[in-house]
Amino acid sequence: MENDHLNKLWESQANDGYNSNPKNIIKKAKKQRNNQHISIAVMSLTVVVLIIYAFYYAFRQWNNFNLGLVLMISSLTLRIILEFYSLYRKEKQLISMTQKSYHAYLKNYYKARQIINYAVTPICIAVYVVGFCLLLPYFKDYLSKGFYTYILVSGVVSLIFIVAIIIKSSIKEQRFLNQMRK
Repeated sequence: MENDHLNKLWESQANDGYNSNPKNIIKKAKKQRNNQHISIAVMSLTVVVLIIYAFYYAFRQWNNFNLGLVLMISSLTLRIILEFYSLYRKEKQLISMTQKSYHAYLKNYYKARQIINYAVTPICIAVYVVGFCLLLPYFKDYLSKGFYTYILVSGVVSLIFIVAIIIKSSIKEQRFLNQMRK
């Protein structure tokens, strides 16, 4: 975004009683945007690794292992698409918005994020877990007991860590939305 343009536009307007000043809103928006870029990068890297593995080893014949990979890849891909859509929606229009219209836009944006966080994300996580569970019998049969245990433990720990990050970011977004309502 062109922050200088936004700052000049907003500073030329009356505050209209909002608690957040333009610099504060821009700072929070930048931080949220950076967090989304990190999320997209991590999910994209995971998808790339899964796709490379799937095409190199898995897709020789169709079975539950392949179904598990497809479920994991598709749930992450859906989440990446939603993050990109959320991240770049109406970006070009934001530059010419007034402070009041930008404030209204942010309210709508975070309401839409709530739908993603509280409805779509749990579905994506559930599909990912089902896919992971479909892989486990194959890992158990074809890998050593130690490596299977490592995959099982690291998979569960990673999932808990990711869910904790998602919950933390959802809480932050909810707080920001509540601040904007004041």
